[in-house]
Amino acid sequence: MQNKEEIIRKINLTLEQIRPYLQADGGDVILSEVTDDLTVRVRLTGACHGCPFSMQTLRAGVEQALRHSVPEIKEVQSVQ
Repeated sequence: MQNKEEIIRKINLTLEQIRPYLQADGGDVILSEVTDDLTVRVRLTGACHGCPFSMQTLRAGVEQALRHSVPEIKEVQSVQ
């Protein structure tokens, strides 16, 4: 398994790749934390915060991209 710093680097690179799609709709995503058990916590901001489709964006967009790039992660959670 890769060390946590390398995993965080890959997560940040992936978020940079999907960020333009969120920003095109007035939103954004920020990495809040990666826990020791590799749960990724992100915060949706801008238009994504409070949007009725934010959970769909999180699961179908953010989580899918992260799991593809960083299969070691356990899950992706949204935090406020």
